[in-house]
Amino acid sequence: MRVVLNGHGRELEEPATVASAVVAAGAESRARGLAVAVDGEVVPRGDWERTRLADGQRVEVLRAVQGGA
Repeated sequence: MRVVLNGHGRELEEPATVASAVVAAGAESRARGLAVAVDGEVVPRGDWERTRLADGQRVEVLRAVQGGA
């Protein structure tokens, strides 16, 4: 299955879930400060394992970063 993961085309093994996309993005699924959106809709962390992805969907895995001046 092919999805757009963080702006780049990626092949994921089926059945692909939001959790498998997080791993494919190189993030630790248990890490704090992660958020995931599928086709612009935020997916709650508790739904990552059971939310299946479809071919062509856009997945964004975002990590919160602290900083400031």
